[in-house]
Formats: sequence, C-alpha cells, structure tokens
Amino acid sequence: MTDIRCFIGLGSNLEDPLQQVQRALQELGEQPDIHLQRHSPLYRSDPVGPAGQPDYINAVAEIWTSLEPLALLDRLQWLELCHQRVRLQHWGPRTLDLDLLLYGDLILDTERLTVPHPYMTQRSFVLYPLADLEPELTLPNGRTLNQYLADCPMGTLEQLPL
Repeated sequence: MTDIRCFIGLGSNLEDPLQQVQRALQELGEQPDIHLQRHSPLYRSDPVGPAGQPDYINAVAEIWTSLEPLALLDRLQWLELCHQRVRLQHWGPRTLDLDLLLYGDLILDTERLTVPHPYMTQRSFVLYPLADLEPELTLPNGRTLNQYLADCPMGTLEQLPL
C-alpha cells in the first residue's frame, strides 16, 4: 500500500499534559509503518465536556502511514493505553487523546471510526494547530480550512512558547 498523509489530533489534561503530548509525539514517530512528518506548536485550551476539568494541551501531527484506517486507529488507541488512558466519561479528562482527524481524502463513517473527525471543524484547538501545518488545506468535502477558521474564533486558545 502507498503511504497516505494523515493528520492526528493530540490532547491531554491529566498527569503533566505538556509532557504527555510531547512524549506521545515522540512515540508516534517511533511506530512501525508511521512516519511523523511534523507537528504544530502546542496550544493550551479550555476543556470541552464536564465542568471542573483542567485545561488541555493540544497539538496536531502530520504523519504518513501505510496502515489502513482501522489499523491506524488501533495503533492510536494502543498508544493511549500506554499512557494509562481510561475511558470513564464521554469528553471527560484524560492522560492522552489521539484522534484521527484526516486520512488522505477518505470519507468514512463506520461504527468504530468516522473520518474526517466529526467535530474537527467546530474546535479551535484542532483547526488552528492544523492551520499551522497546512493553512491552504482543502478537506475531503471540498471546503477549505480557511472557511472553517472564519467560523471558529480562537477564543481562549493560547499558543505556547517554544
């Protein structure tokens, strides 16, 4: 299989989130069949979901992979487990969240996986880091990233210093 360009969203708000995301980026690049091309700057964002959570650290990574979409999802979920990710509450706090945002130009909607990620165009903590990597990106539905950015203000999203 030819390598496919994908974008992965990373987020953490537990157990030293900055270190969790930095370590996950390194580990992502060490995976067989995955080549970490580059990643966005890190951002701090307000939590989405239940009240009382700590802020998140977020980033987006560009990878190239020969893995099929579900195999890539399995690998991402394995990495989450390596970071002691526990799924107790929908949109609850987590040590690591790895979301498959885009898998080439694929549009997929199955019980296990929806690509493009169903909420990516509504979330500043995904759109702005993605724009850092690929500002002229056109999504599989034909809309540009800039069109979505115009409808999604940065709000309290804060880019962290290098």
